[in-house]
Amino acid sequence: MTDIQAIPLKTIGGKDASLGDYAGKVVLAVNVASKCGLTPQYEGLEDLYGEYRDKGLVVAGFPANDFGAQEPGSNEDIADFCTTNFGVDFPMFEKIVVTGPDKHPLYAALTSAVPEAQGDVESFRERLSSYGMTPNPAPELLWNFEKFLIARDGAVVARFAPSTTPDDPALVAAIEAELAK
Repeated sequence: MTDIQAIPLKTIGGKDASLGDYAGKVVLAVNVASKCGLTPQYEGLEDLYGEYRDKGLVVAGFPANDFGAQEPGSNEDIADFCTTNFGVDFPMFEKIVVTGPDKHPLYAALTSAVPEAQGDVESFRERLSSYGMTPNPAPELLWNFEKFLIARDGAVVARFAPSTTPDDPALVAAIEAELAK
């Protein structure tokens, strides 16, 4: 088990967990939010999970209220929202902090393992700036719905910008490559 797989987590329902529970599977870890312009990505994430779960993919959702207070609800509110609005069946974890000095150890490890996201990072950064926001510098997360791809052996192999949709060819190709190993 890798260090990342050993980090203690809690499911959105409050049960003890870790990414080690998915050892031998490919994990796509995503920081999610219910009131974000990118929230419709939940649908694509669920589609991705549905298409590849039998081949070994796990999508893991980590709600966070770090960006624009776009995840204000309780874990129960978040779970209800995801199920009711998007039919989310992939594993969801309790709300955590994903940036700054109080960031969860999982996100400290993820951002340390892959400090730069691929995708249209600069365009997204400019868009945030145009709204008067100061984007976080790398290696911090830029916004909600940043994606980390974790190989079957627990190694973090890729990181994708928030604007990279779940059906983006680069993301899908990276997932398929890891599933083929």
